[in-house]
Amino acid sequence: MTAYDIVIGLEVHSQLSTKSKLFCGCKLEFGAEPNTLVCPVCLGMPGVLPVPNRQAIEYAVRLGLATNCEINQNAMWTRKNYFYPDSPKGYQITQQGGTPEYDQPICQKGFLEVTLKNGDVKRIRINRIHMEEDAGKLTHDLSPTESHFDANRCGTPLLEIVTEPDLKSSEEALLYLEKLKQIIEYIEVSDANMEKGNFRCDVNISLRETENDPLGSKVEMKNMNSFSNIEKALHFEIENQTIALDDKQVIEQVTKRYDPNKDVTVPMRSKEAAQDYRYFPEPDLLKINFVDDAFIEKIRATMPELPEARRHRFAGDYNLNEYDSQVLTAEKKIADYFEEVCKGITQYKLAANWIMGEVLRVVKETDSSIDELPVQSHRLAELLKLIEDKVISGKIAKQVFQEMLTSQENPADIVDKKGLKVVADEGAIEKLVLEVIEKNPNQVAEYREGKTKLFGFFMGQIMKASQGKASTDIVTPLLREKLAG
Repeated sequence: MTAYDIVIGLEVHSQLSTKSKLFCGCKLEFGAEPNTLVCPVCLGMPGVLPVPNRQAIEYAVRLGLATNCEINQNAMWTRKNYFYPDSPKGYQITQQGGTPEYDQPICQKGFLEVTLKNGDVKRIRINRIHMEEDAGKLTHDLSPTESHFDANRCGTPLLEIVTEPDLKSSEEALLYLEKLKQIIEYIEVSDANMEKGNFRCDVNISLRETENDPLGSKVEMKNMNSFSNIEKALHFEIENQTIALDDKQVIEQVTKRYDPNKDVTVPMRSKEAAQDYRYFPEPDLLKINFVDDAFIEKIRATMPELPEARRHRFAGDYNLNEYDSQVLTAEKKIADYFEEVCKGITQYKLAANWIMGEVLRVVKETDSSIDELPVQSHRLAELLKLIEDKVISGKIAKQVFQEMLTSQENPADIVDKKGLKVVADEGAIEKLVLEVIEKNPNQVAEYREGKTKLFGFFMGQIMKASQGKASTDIVTPLLREKLAG
């Protein structure tokens, strides 16, 4: 197959975590009883007037600043007319415009930089971030004749983040999406939960013979809410378009969906053009004229710490290596948990190892988030303090941690109740060391002949015999002395 130049552009829709909808006071709540969080405004009843949500506008500016965008002080609202069964108004209030006069998004000309696997840094330009309201939700039953409409989502504030066609591979697309999602979570404008549809992506892809040729006809894959499915859909579509171009077929501009069961992209409809939406200025809303220099600088001054800055700070403040810093700042909740643990101990590397090991293992096994972990940060700090103070060993600490997953007892109480404190009686430990040496004469001989790596074997046997309670500070020098003969 021919190796064509791949061109990918992404349109991410992120629902904002405001308390109410974009143009009315209806509450936002995932999973509420269908059609209970609605009013005449979000249902588009005749004669109603929308009122913009100021917090949603602040969130838009916050994301614009976090993604290096210019903030547009002439942003305006338009009507995008389309007739879908999930839109009771028959139009959407947005900041798309179709023409330069009407196309005035609140943020534009930004960028994000990602580091590729080969170490190269790739800058991905952001064309625009605009605000708009979400549509409702259709649910299709098993019966081919029944569908249900839930209007609760109507009017939910959305930010649409649109890249330039700068991406060349699924690797670049996923790195960009992961970084954008991370930033959105860090600045707390959305929880970016993909399973709830709070972070979803339309993927546009076209192929051409060389990067100097005009852009080809693009295929758009709608409402992707899984990184793995985005990667699979891109791989399929690249191969599909390559075969078509090799056979001299014409690629049609079409909207598709990805079928994960069959691992194929399926056409839904022909791709609409701007004129199909009949854009015109929203007659019931003024321009967003309060977004001025003072407004922007006030938001800039209160911006939360961004992921990259936090990663660098972790490396400095906690003396962590690049890998540890990256893992611990990958999610804001994990970074917060780590910093809370570090308030109670002095060995920060110990905290890092435990969170990247035991804590994230449990989070993964239970398919939960770290804020749902039964072992809260202060309780983990208490457990690690017992290791620091040599009250228990690391091995014993893992047993205590397992107990803490199902009990709210303090780790010190668990240790006392189960008799798990470190044995520091030098006489008892010496007896144990001599017993292990006596039981393993062959290994002793090999050690004395130069196989010093067997020291770990003897340590393991002693810890096993003591059920992990023997103090390593006492065992280590005693064992070296006895093995030396």
